[in-house]
Amino acid sequence: MGEETVVIRLLPPGAIELLDQTLLPGEERYLRLGTVAAICEAIRELRVRGAPLLGLTGAAAMAVAANERGVSEDALRSAAEELRGTRPTAVDLGAAIDSALGVALALALPRAERPRALWENARRYEANRLAEDRAMGAAGAAVLPPGAALTHCNTGTLATGGIGSALGVIRTAWELGRLSHCFATETRPLWQGARLTMWELKRLGIPATLLPDTAAASLLASGQVQAVITGADRIAANGDSANKIGTYGLALMAAHHGLPFYIAAPVTTIDHACADGAHIPIEFRAASEVGGFARQSWTPEGMGAYNPAFDVTPAELITGIITERGVLRPPYGASISALERISGT
Repeated sequence: MGEETVVIRLLPPGAIELLDQTLLPGEERYLRLGTVAAICEAIRELRVRGAPLLGLTGAAAMAVAANERGVSEDALRSAAEELRGTRPTAVDLGAAIDSALGVALALALPRAERPRALWENARRYEANRLAEDRAMGAAGAAVLPPGAALTHCNTGTLATGGIGSALGVIRTAWELGRLSHCFATETRPLWQGARLTMWELKRLGIPATLLPDTAAASLLASGQVQAVITGADRIAANGDSANKIGTYGLALMAAHHGLPFYIAAPVTTIDHACADGAHIPIEFRAASEVGGFARQSWTPEGMGAYNPAFDVTPAELITGIITERGVLRPPYGASISALERISGT
């Protein structure tokens, strides 16, 4: 297998290191971050990204906060609010922060023990992430049709810290001899597919082809692809799923051509309190991202842009939701509710 990538390092008592994804594929630079403000900047600027990895980052950031700002309830809650506000769509970030708060503010825990407890919580989160990605990969590889798959955005190690969600399924299918080729969209406007997914696929030794987002319909019509698989940043209780902008269009194309469309995401991405996709908050980003990239501009100054970071794919277009606990099938209201009862969440 190809090279393994380390995207985050936990450095108690007061820092984390993150691989700056805005510089890939040209440069591999790690950022040492020891303040809540620095971590918030890294999240907002997409130096670290991907819903599951944001969850791990959030858990570790709360440990950093205890070292930087102190262990009082007010200090920790203030840090939590700052971190939670950086990316509103991905549910894992807020859930991990809330979980960390619960650990730190447990009634039986002395205040002096809060920093240690927060770092131990982040370590557990990291270990669970690695194990859950492997389980998700195995579950997905078992249902992914043999042949070639199309994926969108980046859902590998760079998005989770483990082997990945959708790309973890692709990787596992390749290891098992079930995948022959991976097609990846560029993923405009920030090129996560071209910059990040193709970088990961090359390191893993998986045969891959890059295509413009606008070529996806033509590719699916050509018969070269047997399935479409993407990740998700938030899954509503009825199965509606928010993911990188352009995912909804891929699901529509797959349905038209009779191809299975899978979502791969850990169960932490399911928001049981969110009834449906209409209640998922959608992050909108700066117009400058559409009109340029990396300090280059190719559109007239002062022109506006429609730039949602995510769209919502209706549950009826999703063939299956691949999780570390198995593959959920329609009707998703029932299968997600059953999962909630089993997990006790």
